[in-house]
Amino acid sequence: MPEVLARSTRQGLATGATVDALHEDFETLWRKADFVPDMDRMAFSTAVIEAASNVVQHAVPASDTPLQLGVEITIWSRRLEARISEIGAAPSSPGLSNPSEIDDESESGRGLNLIHALVSTVTFERHGEDNVWVLCRHASDA
Repeated sequence: MPEVLARSTRQGLATGATVDALHEDFETLWRKADFVPDMDRMAFSTAVIEAASNVVQHAVPASDTPLQLGVEITIWSRRLEARISEIGAAPSSPGLSNPSEIDDESESGRGLNLIHALVSTVTFERHGEDNVWVLCRHASDA
């Protein structure tokens, strides 16, 4: 199994402040993983920030307990992966199996289209009481 070269985890209230803190997490990660090409860094960071922002904007708590946002980022030599968790969220489904279904004039769904365009794979799963996005980007030179 390939060696994990860098990892970052963050959990907090599903607010803009938690999303903003991800920028600092990425700065630290990219110092540890300076071998990652700039294009991969930019595309992956943008996708993760967009997915985390979607949690803040659209996730619905399953109870009166405030919704939490969890982000775990793992970097291997040829793969970047983020697990974005809607902790304590009501079950949901982004409902987008084909990103090309959204036209340029659509008011919603653009963020999902952007995420799909920037990473290699996107999955959305239910784990216990959490909704979990898994974004993966393979290295450009792979």
